[in-house]
Amino acid sequence: MNTDNKTQSNINKKIICLVTGGAGFIGSHLVDELINLGYKVVVLDNLSGGFLRNINSKAIFIKGSVTNQKLVDSLFNKYNFDYVFHLAAYAAEGLSPFIRRFNYENNLIGSINLINASIKHQIKKFIFTSSIAVYGTNQTPMVESLTPQPEDPYGIAKYAIELDLEAAHKMFGLNYVIFRPHNVYGERQNHGDPYRNVLGIFINNIMLHKPLTIFGDGNQTRAFTYVKDVAPYIAQSATNDQATNQIINIGSEKPYTINEIAEIISQYFSKKTEIIHFPPRIEVYQAFSNHLKAKKIFNIKNETKMEVGLKSMIAYAQKIGPIKPKKFKNIEIEENLPPSWAKLT
Repeated sequence: MNTDNKTQSNINKKIICLVTGGAGFIGSHLVDELINLGYKVVVLDNLSGGFLRNINSKAIFIKGSVTNQKLVDSLFNKYNFDYVFHLAAYAAEGLSPFIRRFNYENNLIGSINLINASIKHQIKKFIFTSSIAVYGTNQTPMVESLTPQPEDPYGIAKYAIELDLEAAHKMFGLNYVIFRPHNVYGERQNHGDPYRNVLGIFINNIMLHKPLTIFGDGNQTRAFTYVKDVAPYIAQSATNDQATNQIINIGSEKPYTINEIAEIISQYFSKKTEIIHFPPRIEVYQAFSNHLKAKKIFNIKNETKMEVGLKSMIAYAQKIGPIKPKKFKNIEIEENLPPSWAKLT
């Protein structure tokens, strides 16, 4: 093959991306973005929290878990990935103290399988979705320069992966981008999960004709982020040099109390919705971030208004219909489990 043919071959070769958790909520939106950019996408997902209906038909779907080292290694050998986008996780932060082994096996050890394979195959960049949970109770708005103080196993696992990526870069030259999104909502979110995503829980409860349940006084603050304000920038980070080897907060600016969110969601439905307060659980009370770094790197100018994103999310949830919440099958510690969770069947 002459030089011209080699050059043409390189031009014709599609960039190949692995997206773990690509059948899930944020992951499936990311897959759409990557395919729109012209990339070839392989999705690895065990469907524990995702759905086949979420997967873009142009993606290659592999059912399996990141905890399966042999499967992970075989995929890297077969596809020779350029970029890895790691979103697979069980992100029920509040439940993580009661499923500690499950949390670390899935959220930490599974990640290490991917990092090992990425080092061996010299991928161009490893893009990881961490979480605002790494900050713990900290000053607000939370900025990337703060020292993380995670307070639960979920946040601890995420921070451990962040540290491992930094160490892998120093020793092996593995480039990375770490995103710390927060309270993401929108179409395709699993509104049947009773342990995470308060907007989805509220919407599902209303469709099931159940009251909205709030832990504590409801004055906890969160800044809720529409998924389409996150996925495009995660996709773009692969080829954005300014994002390389950076930790980046990404999400909405405006914080709401949980009480305010309950009232806002209730207004989208025609009937009056009862609100019940349960005893408080251990959680970070004030949690919202500073996003100046993301805005500079990605030239972000606008964000979706809550009423716009929420309207789309509700319409999608109504199309799917209500989902009966189910108790997590492998609760490891029952002690101090919130009563409302313990009653799930």
